Amino acid sequence: MIPTTMRAWRVRRPGPMAESPLELAEVPVPVPGPGEVLVQVSTCGVCRTDLHVCEGDLPQRRPRVIPGHEVVGRVVVNGDRASTGSASRFQPGDRIGVAWLGSTCGSCRYCRSGRENLCRASRYTGWDNDGGYAEFLLVNQAYAYRVPEQFDDVTAAPLLCAGIIGYRALRRAQVPPGGRLGLYGFGGSAHVTAQLAIAQGMEVHVLTRGSNAQRLALELGAASAADARDMPPVPLDSAILFAPVGDIVPFALAALAPGGTLALAGIHLSDIERLNYQQHLFHEKTLTSVESNTRRDGEEFLALAARLGVRPRTTEYRFRDAPSALEYLARGDVEGAGVLRIG
Repeated sequence: MIPTTMRAWRVRRPGPMAESPLELAEVPVPVPGPGEVLVQVSTCGVCRTDLHVCEGDLPQRRPRVIPGHEVVGRVVVNGDRASTGSASRFQPGDRIGVAWLGSTCGSCRYCRSGRENLCRASRYTGWDNDGGYAEFLLVNQAYAYRVPEQFDDVTAAPLLCAGIIGYRALRRAQVPPGGRLGLYGFGGSAHVTAQLAIAQGMEVHVLTRGSNAQRLALELGAASAADARDMPPVPLDSAILFAPVGDIVPFALAALAPGGTLALAGIHLSDIERLNYQQHLFHEKTLTSVESNTRRDGEEFLALAARLGVRPRTTEYRFRDAPSALEYLARGDVEGAGVLRIG
């Protein structure tokens, strides 16, 4: 029997983690509508975007929103689909993954051209819609994923945003075959992207401030690990900036070889200081951003991660310790990805 209420962490008032923006509350279990499924949450990854939502780096889109968008759980019940005339993708008991992209309009020029990540009517899990820091959540089943069997619930959670966004950023970075890739920042997304890149024959150089993160990078097979403001030992063909620190952009551009590309992977970035055209952008260097992902990105990445044996390094937290997990993330020098055990 489905309970009528559940425990959930809500953003009481956005602000620094030191001001305790999260509150633990007893709230009604949501009821699925047409096209939706109710999911009993097993695990939820702790993503830097959750921190941006809690601390107010991203504008508030839903008062007292429940954050979390790297969710693994099981379908409990389907919404009424009689009015839609289409069959349900998932059945009660199915294990599914819920990611950042929650819905799009499906009819704009971006959606119709395969660029639904740019849809201006898109909605996001844990920002517009309540997310996975709760015992249950709703998801539009057209935007959920089947989780490959070889990943357990804890391992799978970070793949659903850190992994998918890293995959899209890797594509946007245009790394040539066997090329040299720089990763600036080395948290949940970067350490998954590094494994993906190395498995595909790329030479990875990690530039990050934390000693724990540098050590993990070398353990995973990076060719070098240094501070984000150091020059890598070789010119880079491509680079991805995962750290939300705009001051690093000039250093990353200066480290690129002629024709190189720097992809900015975060949803939030502090201001970038003045760039020097000759030093940072000349020689046909490219600076590009990454916005969300398409569902195709998610499907491709999960299949590739399963085939290549990508395994996130995780630290498990109890559900009641969600604020502690975010505080650790806010301090920096994280090692891998945090995951809340909820179910």
